[in-house]
Amino acid sequence: MTARVFIVDGARTPFLKVRDEPGPFSAADLAVAATRALLARQPFDAEDLDQVILGCVIAAPDEANIARIVGLRVGTGFAVPAYTVQRNCASGLQAVASAYDDIRAGRAHLVLAGGTEAMSRAPIQWNMAMSRWLARLYRAKTPARRLRALADFRLGHLRPVFSLLLGLRDPVVSLSMGQTAEIVAHRFHIERLAQDSYALQSHQRVAASQADGLLRDEVEPLYGSRGESYGQDDGVRPDTDLEKLGRLKPVFDRRFGGVTSGNSSQITDGAAVVLLASEAMVQRRRLPVLAEIVDHAWAGVDPAQMGLGPVHATAKLLHAHGLSIEDLRHVELNEAFSAQVLACQAAFASPAYAKEELGLDAPLGAIDPARLNPHGGAVALGHPVGATGARLVLHLARSLRDQPGAFGLATLCIGGGQGGAMLIRGGGAS
Repeated sequence: MTARVFIVDGARTPFLKVRDEPGPFSAADLAVAATRALLARQPFDAEDLDQVILGCVIAAPDEANIARIVGLRVGTGFAVPAYTVQRNCASGLQAVASAYDDIRAGRAHLVLAGGTEAMSRAPIQWNMAMSRWLARLYRAKTPARRLRALADFRLGHLRPVFSLLLGLRDPVVSLSMGQTAEIVAHRFHIERLAQDSYALQSHQRVAASQADGLLRDEVEPLYGSRGESYGQDDGVRPDTDLEKLGRLKPVFDRRFGGVTSGNSSQITDGAAVVLLASEAMVQRRRLPVLAEIVDHAWAGVDPAQMGLGPVHATAKLLHAHGLSIEDLRHVELNEAFSAQVLACQAAFASPAYAKEELGLDAPLGAIDPARLNPHGGAVALGHPVGATGARLVLHLARSLRDQPGAFGLATLCIGGGQGGAMLIRGGGAS
């Protein structure tokens, strides 16, 4: 496994904040929009792809194996295989990692990878009591049995089950993702003001990036069926301040907590895709190169402290390549919660954490705040869980394209107690 793997291009949709009703686009619609725009500017056809790999967490019932649906809709033809991956919040990163592995192994030379999520369209289901009642009703073959089954109906059977809320709760430790953020905030003594200050910085950085046009090349507009258009991420609040953020009440620990809707990532719809190519394909097609993927690593942690997963995955990755935190020019660490990012920073710098949790003699060292999410993150942009990992890779690659040889890191925590990290090197294929 020695083939080099390059990111040659990528695109994403605007990330659209969920606003209490199903959004205008399905997960497949979002991925198709980003992919069509991406493929339209390539010197090859969709049929030339070796495969399509997408991450998606909350697949709609009519979008099973969404990667295949997207591939066929963008014109890959029947012969190009496709598969969908699911690693919770890191599904998009897993898709890119899987594509990297296949190219490294020589099984592919040109792969479309990424992720998509329409969180606003997460199914609302019947509860188990309703399902059992319906089963009894359908089994009843005579009028008398049907009447008895109907008599067993209770209004409580109509209580809906919101699959999105279930998906954001860890079934092993019975904690929501927000509660795990409160745990790591308590562990590292991260106060409410620090969380709100970080959230404010995220909004300010994204707003500045939008104003400066730094996101223009990676974001492709969306157009709805009624003529409406969406040109940029719409969850950004450039007018927010610490006073406004401070008025919000804690959500997950109402008495003692600091995690609020304002310092947490937003529920969002969106898609992000990248094109990966082998060195041979880059040379054959004369493809431009944004960056090279060097490696990726994964780690497991206590599900109750899942937010610390990036520290463990990053430690494995840096150790494998003899690098340090100081060697990283740009770090994209997903902002699931302000508290979680700040806890990771504290863990990176902690001698005790390094020794007791990572088995290291010295801490990795804190990431320079100027190099950490310099253009903002999910607190302002949103976190469409299947797509975020791919967005991190895409933005990192575009940020490093004019910095040959510079190392960058994309990393994120994963519900269920994991962390993923990908090491990227900027510059061309020389």
